[in-house]
Amino acid sequence: MSGNNHEICFIVPPQMVESISEHGNDVQRERIAETAEASDQIRTERAALTLAPMPATGPAKNRNVHDAQNGFLLPGQIVRTEGSASSGDAAVDEAYDGTGSTYDLFLDEYSRDSMDDNGMDLVSSVHYRVGYDNAFWNGQQMAYGDGDEDLPEADRIFNRFTVLDITGHEMAHGVIQHTAGLVYQDQPGALNESFADVFGSLVKQKVRSQTADQADWIIGEGLFTPNVNGVGIRSLKAPGTAYDDPVLGKDPQPAHMDDYVNTTSDNGGVHINSGIPNHAFYLTAVALGGNAYDKAGRVWYKTLSEKLDPQSQFQQAAQATVDSAGELFGDGSTEQRAVCDAWGNVGIQVVCPDEQPTPEPVPPEPDTNWCRRVLNRILGR
Repeated sequence: MSGNNHEICFIVPPQMVESISEHGNDVQRERIAETAEASDQIRTERAALTLAPMPATGPAKNRNVHDAQNGFLLPGQIVRTEGSASSGDAAVDEAYDGTGSTYDLFLDEYSRDSMDDNGMDLVSSVHYRVGYDNAFWNGQQMAYGDGDEDLPEADRIFNRFTVLDITGHEMAHGVIQHTAGLVYQDQPGALNESFADVFGSLVKQKVRSQTADQADWIIGEGLFTPNVNGVGIRSLKAPGTAYDDPVLGKDPQPAHMDDYVNTTSDNGGVHINSGIPNHAFYLTAVALGGNAYDKAGRVWYKTLSEKLDPQSQFQQAAQATVDSAGELFGDGSTEQRAVCDAWGNVGIQVVCPDEQPTPEPVPPEPDTNWCRRVLNRILGR
């Protein structure tokens, strides 16, 4: 897919921005207004930008972390390159480590060499603007704000945005761009966000050596300050429960199609309805046990890289995961059955090869010789 067709992918959903704008104190409202204005500017610049293909470096991890120095020009001054020592700047080193761990997940588990599968450089910029409360993938690179580190402690909502699963999430958007290219609108957009959440969570699980049962399944763990009543931006395990806060509002994600949100905001609810496929992945991974990036992750990666197109809907994606599981593990396998059950449990019915229609009972052939048999019995024959 061409980067020219790719929407800017921000980690903080617009409904959270709107809630802070309405319910935050004066300092918080001013900060989020500045972030929203900056994000709008990024979208405008991105729409007018023709993105040249990024140079390939061959099959090798090549990280370049830049310091935007609280400005808006990207990528900024390069401060850490592949193989160099720790910089001592937490944001720089977290971006370096996080993109490296994401690269390792895709290479080690799915044999994918960077986002384009051709050694694309991993470019990150930290310290983007002053107090920028967001992170994004712009079609060529990742960028991270420092959150509210410059504000008085009582006014702070966000820590810096270079936490591990956010770096994984944003880099996964690059993989999505170069595979299915899911358009950032309605159900395809929700699938785009969901795949980014899935692989962002898998990066964290692999780094921590956690099984599906041990993982927290939270996106944005550690992003909120203690002032917030919440554990992260989203939960794959329990969509709708990640936060419930007077300033941020309540997590609006559904976990079932019965609660699908029809809306014109947020590009048709891409950060909201992603809870449904997110939960399907969680249910699959827990049912299969072990490391989620192994069997369940392989099914989802195969689906993303081989079976979806830019306009794919939930139903198509669900059936494609069933087909992928069949190709990887066999039709009627335990793995495929887990995928089928997971989608059924979020309200999306799929066709499983082991589910054959119950045959109609075959009526007995009409007995045309009953008269002869009755007569024979009467005559004692």
